[in-house]
Amino acid sequence: MPIYLCKPRSPWQRGTNENANRLLRQYLPKGADLRTFSQADLDAIAHELNHRPRKVHGYRTLAEVYADLLNSVDALTT
Repeated sequence: MPIYLCKPRSPWQRGTNENANRLLRQYLPKGADLRTFSQADLDAIAHELNHRPRKVHGYRTLAEVYADLLNSVDALTT
């Protein structure tokens, strides 16, 4: 399997990662002290991000895509 590494200081080569960072910044501003957030706050942010519909997945949520993947693996193994 080929492996591709991104060059340092080249955010255009890390599209998915940069998009996730942009979405996180809506909840956690850059330089924010994470100690001010409780575990419940962080769990709520993770839940919102994982249940947000994405255009790249046909407006399905990441949780739906993951569940479909698990179901397809179960179907292949039985």
